[in-house]
Amino acid sequence: MDSNFARRYRLTKTDEFSSVFGFRKAIRGTWLMLHYLPRPEGSTDARLGLVIGKKLLKRSVDRNRVKRIVREQFRLRRGTLPVCDLIVRLAVKPRPLDGKAIAADFTGLLDRLSRPRPKRDAE
Repeated sequence: MDSNFARRYRLTKTDEFSSVFGFRKAIRGTWLMLHYLPRPEGSTDARLGLVIGKKLLKRSVDRNRVKRIVREQFRLRRGTLPVCDLIVRLAVKPRPLDGKAIAADFTGLLDRLSRPRPKRDAE
């Protein structure tokens, strides 16, 4: 497995972001919210998009730090993820901005996403 964050692992177009947000499936963590959309048959890789707005983190250095942390965790765990389009956004302002806590929150969300969900009986 290559260990870069190539373009094929990123959501880049507005339509791609809109389709994930339109699917309306999300998992909320302490600081982050993970929106996801399963990819069609034949797709082989999970893709990641990031939405870190100025409303919650005013300084660009803080926004970029959160993005770096999330991208790195995604890169390390990409081989174990289901084939989905993922969007990560801040749900609340992290105080203080703790990189380890954000990384732990994101990996917890990925663990919850990867868990098989029990089938509901239609009785």
